[in-house]
Amino acid sequence: MSLYYERPVDVSVADKHKQAFQEEAREILVELESSLLELNDSYKDMDLVGRVFRALHTIKGSGSMFGFDELAAFTHNLENAFDEVRNGRLAVTSDLIDLSLSALDQIRVMLDVTASQDAPNIIAATEIVTKLQHLTGIADQDGRLPASVTAEIIPSTSNEVAHTLRIRFSPGPDLMRNGADPLLLIRELKQMGDLQVTANMGLIPPIAEIDPERCYISWDMLLTTSATCEAIRDVFIFVEDCCELTVDLVPSGVEENVTLAPRACEEQRSGFGRRSEERESSIRVPAAKLNELVDLVGELVTVQARMSELAARRDDPDVLAVSEEIERLTSSLRENSMSIRMLPIRATFERFRRLVHDLARDLHKDVELTIEGAETELDKTVIDQLNDPLMHLIRNSMDHGIESPAVRALAGKRPTANIHLCARHSGANVLISVVDDGGGIDAAAVRARAIEKGLISADAKITEAEVFALILEAGFSTAVQVTDVSGRGVGMDVVRQRVDALRGTVDIASKPGTGTTVTLRLPLTMAIIDGLLVRVGQAYFVLPLANTLECIELTRQDIEKANGKHLANVRGEIIPYFCLREQFAIESERPEREHIMIAETEHGRYGFVVDEVIGDHQTVIKNLGRFYKQVQIISGATILGNGSVALILDPHRLVQEAIRSESLSTRGHPPHSPDHRENASRLNSSAFRVALE
Repeated sequence: MSLYYERPVDVSVADKHKQAFQEEAREILVELESSLLELNDSYKDMDLVGRVFRALHTIKGSGSMFGFDELAAFTHNLENAFDEVRNGRLAVTSDLIDLSLSALDQIRVMLDVTASQDAPNIIAATEIVTKLQHLTGIADQDGRLPASVTAEIIPSTSNEVAHTLRIRFSPGPDLMRNGADPLLLIRELKQMGDLQVTANMGLIPPIAEIDPERCYISWDMLLTTSATCEAIRDVFIFVEDCCELTVDLVPSGVEENVTLAPRACEEQRSGFGRRSEERESSIRVPAAKLNELVDLVGELVTVQARMSELAARRDDPDVLAVSEEIERLTSSLRENSMSIRMLPIRATFERFRRLVHDLARDLHKDVELTIEGAETELDKTVIDQLNDPLMHLIRNSMDHGIESPAVRALAGKRPTANIHLCARHSGANVLISVVDDGGGIDAAAVRARAIEKGLISADAKITEAEVFALILEAGFSTAVQVTDVSGRGVGMDVVRQRVDALRGTVDIASKPGTGTTVTLRLPLTMAIIDGLLVRVGQAYFVLPLANTLECIELTRQDIEKANGKHLANVRGEIIPYFCLREQFAIESERPEREHIMIAETEHGRYGFVVDEVIGDHQTVIKNLGRFYKQVQIISGATILGNGSVALILDPHRLVQEAIRSESLSTRGHPPHSPDHRENASRLNSSAFRVALE
C-alpha cells in the first residue's frame, strides 16, 4: 500500500507551484546576497553563516521537490561549503564570498530555464562546482553535476557518536496542496542513518470522502544517526509552517525498549490545529491581478462620483443617504486596495549592495553602502520603475564621484568611501536620495562641456542648480574616456526619462570636495489620490490634498494693496502666488472674490489663485497620452461625476516652471513661451476632453 494517495498531476497546478517556487526563490536570493555581502565585512559572524546555510537548504530542498533537479544539485555543493564553515572546518574568505556570489548568479539563470527554455551555462556551473568541491574536499565520484540530490549531513565534530532520535511528523491540510511530497522528506531522513518508520492511518476517511490533495497519514520514526536535532529540522525547513513536527533525543540505554505505536487521532492533530489558528496566514497574488483590482476600484470611484452628483441634484434624502454610504464604502475599498500595492523599498535598496561590491572591486575603490528608511512604503508600480534610475546614479557616483583611496588620503578623507541610499515620506511624495562623499561636481567643467555641445551660449547667465541640471541632458558627459561603467552620457538621461514617466522630479546638489546628493521626488501612487477640486472659469483642476495647506480669500482690494504684485500677506508671512487663469490662458471674467490655495512645494510655500473651491475629491489618475508628454506641470487628468474633465496639477512643477520662466525673462526672453501657452489652450479645449473620455 502506498504511503499516501497518488493521483495524476494537473499540469496547470504543477506550473503554478513551480512559478510560486521561482518567485519565492528569487526573494530568498535577494536576502541571501545581502547576507553574503554582510558576511564579507564580518567573516566570523556565525549567525550570518547560519542564515546563509538555511537559505541554501531551502532553495535546494524546494527545488528538488518542484522538479528543478539541476538547480538543487548545484545548490547542494554551495550548501556543503557553508556546512563546512558552520562546523569550523572551512574559513570564510573573500574568495569564498566571490565564488558564492557567482553561484547565486548561476542559480538565477537556472531559475529562469523553465520560463525561457534556454539551456543553463553548464560550463560555468561546472567550473563553480569544481572550485567549491576543491574548497570543501567533497566531490562526486565522476566529478560531474549529479542528476538528483541526496541529503548529506556532516557531523558537527569528527568523533561524534551516533544517537537515536524520535521524530513525529504530521502533515497539515495544505502541505500537499503547496506541492510538498512527504515521501521525499522521509527518503531524505533515510539517507542520514538507520530509520524505522511507522505510519499512522487512523484519520483516513471513507474513499468517497477523500480529498486527493490532502495527506491524512502521519508518521512516527526512530532515526539512529550522528546528525544533530537542528540538522533533522533542516530537512523540514521548507514545510515547517504547514506541519506538526517534534524531534526528541532518546536517552542513551533505552533505545532497545522504544516501540513505535500509532497515536490517537485527537492527540495527533490537536497541536497542528492550534498552530494553524495562531499562525498569521498570507497569500501570493500576481501583480497583474492587483493592478486589475486597482483599475476596477478606480472605475468604481468615478461611478460613485457620478452618483453623488445625481443625488445632489435630485435632493432626495433617501438617495442622498444611499449615496453617502456608497461613498464611505468606496473610500474604504480604495484605501484597502491601494495599501495592498504598497511595499517597503528595502528589497530594491538591498539589491544594490551587490552592485557596489562588484564595482568597487572592478574600479579598485573601497566603498561601503549604507541604507536609511528601508521600511518606507511605495506603490509597487513605482518601485518596479526605480531599479534602472538608481543603478545609473550609483554607477555614476562610483565612477565619477568617488575618488581612489590614494586621492582620498591626500584630501584628508577616510580611505573607505560611502554611498548612502535614503528614503522618506514628504506629503504625497517619497524622496529617495543617493548621496556620496566623493569629490563633488565641477560646475565649471559642466558649463564648459555644455557650451561645447551647444546646450547654452558662452555668455549665458544661469544658476548653479541649472548648471547641474544640464547633466540630465541626453548624451551629456564630462568623462574624458569612456569606460565599461560610464562615460557615454546615457545614464543620467535614463534617470530623467524614467523619473519624468513617474511624474517625479530630479534635484542635484553638490559641493566641491564634499560630495553629491541626487534626490528623486516621486508620487506615492500612480492610481488614485486625494485631491481638492477647484474651478477657474469653466475649467476644473485638482490640487493634491497632501500638498495643500489652507485656503484664503483674495479680493480686488488685496491686489491693489500689493500694487499689482502677486504677493499675499498670510499672518505676517509674504507668500507669492500664481493665477491659474493666466497660467492656462483661460479667457473668462475674474470674479470679485477669488481664492488662494496655499501649497507646500520643494521651493517653499506658494499660492494658486482659483475662482471657486468645490471640495475634496477622490481622484482617479488618467494619463494625458503621448501628445501631451511634454506638459510637465500637469500630472494627469480625471473624469468628474458630471462627465467633465479636471486636470491634476503638479504644484512642484508649476513653481519650478514659473521660476525657470522668470529666469528666462531676466535674460530678455518672454516668461511664457508660445509652446507653453499653446499647450495650455489645448488642455482646456473640448477636443482634449472628448479624447480623454
